[in-house]
Amino acid sequence: MMDSSQVSANSGILYVVATPIGNLADLSPRAVEVLGSVDRVAAEDTRHSGKLMQYCSIQTPMLALHEHNERERAPRLVEDMLKGWSIALISDAGTPLISDPGFNLVRLAREAGVQVVPIPGPSALICALSVSGLPTDRFVFEGFLPAKSSARRNRLEQLCGETRSLVFFESSHRIVDCLQDCQVVFGARRQAVVARELTKQFETIHSDTLEKLAQWVSDDPNQQKGEIVLLVQGQAETESHQVTPEAERILLVLLEELPIKKAAKLAARITGVNKRALYERALRLKEA
Repeated sequence: MMDSSQVSANSGILYVVATPIGNLADLSPRAVEVLGSVDRVAAEDTRHSGKLMQYCSIQTPMLALHEHNERERAPRLVEDMLKGWSIALISDAGTPLISDPGFNLVRLAREAGVQVVPIPGPSALICALSVSGLPTDRFVFEGFLPAKSSARRNRLEQLCGETRSLVFFESSHRIVDCLQDCQVVFGARRQAVVARELTKQFETIHSDTLEKLAQWVSDDPNQQKGEIVLLVQGQAETESHQVTPEAERILLVLLEELPIKKAAKLAARITGVNKRALYERALRLKEA
């Protein structure tokens, strides 16, 4: 851990700079000024970010800071900033640290007393949410779901009773399987939105029920390409007392091993369905 007593009036600044998620013209004038004035730009991929720097005619030297070297490199960068360097942190696209590297650097810098300054701008999360048509007053960002279907369904089941809008990032080669899993867990009629290639030439924002959305993406290979944000409407408050097919399936599995009361309690925790409704359903299942 860095010693904050090392901080002096000559210490540098860490700028956390948001960069475009597609359209390079979305880079703010303030971001251009900062990127051109710092001593170094710490980029997730210097080759990728090099195109942005060239577009803006910025000559600042870059260094790589990504998930494989951040823990090793971050302490050295903090030492450089304590000596007076100013560094701009950028990711491949959007706002750093949002499902991107940078957490360790920011944490260490703050612990050392280095000033950390945000340079706000594009974020795929907020961009997609703002045009989704889903409620935006309260939402949950889950980042990337697990790659394997079993783990993905387990995570989705934990969110089954969530009433806030759900936002996920998903890779193009998993979007079909992910939508199918969402359909199984949340129900075929739950509203959802696929926001793909935002701000780019082939931008697509399509909303429908999970059932129809899964079929639409499956039938069109073009919708299985690029950067994707998936948004799912939260469970309606009135739905929490309805035992969904998925909740009943989970309840049946638990009833094989547990007493009715414990099975209903655990099923309620997993699915978000009302415990009393599950208990009554369990009684009827046992009788049957």
